[in-house]
Amino acid sequence: QAQLVESGGGLVQAGGSLRLSCAASGRIFSSYAMGWFRQAPGKEREFVAVIEWNGGSTDYADSVKGRFTISRDNAKNTVFLRMNSLKSEDTAVYYCAARPGSGSYYSLLYPYWGQGTQVTVSS
Repeated sequence: QAQLVESGGGLVQAGGSLRLSCAASGRIFSSYAMGWFRQAPGKEREFVAVIEWNGGSTDYADSVKGRFTISRDNAKNTVFLRMNSLKSEDTAVYYCAARPGSGSYYSLLYPYWGQGTQVTVSS
C-alpha cells in the first residue's frame, strides 16, 4: 500500500529554518510528481511547492518563493522542503502529496497524502 510519511516539523523562532522530509513507498515515488501543501487553523489547505518526478522542474507559492526550496532524492524515495526565513504566517500543518504525471497546484488532484507535520513559528 502506498504510504507517505512526513517528518521534521517543530517549533522555531521567526527568521529560523527547518527542513521537512517526506519518505514515500517506492511504488508511488520515482515516477510521481510530489507536492507540499499546508493548512493553518481555520483556513483551507493551500499549495506550497511542487517538484516533477525527475526534479527537473519546481514551482512555489508566491508567499514562499525565495525562502523555501523543494528537492527530491529518488534513490532514497524522499522529498524535502527546506524552509528559511520563517515567518509566523508559515505556521501550519504541512502535508506532502503524490500524483502520477505532472505536478499540480490543486490538492484535489493528488491521490496520496501523508499524515502531516506541525510547523510552528514563534514571533
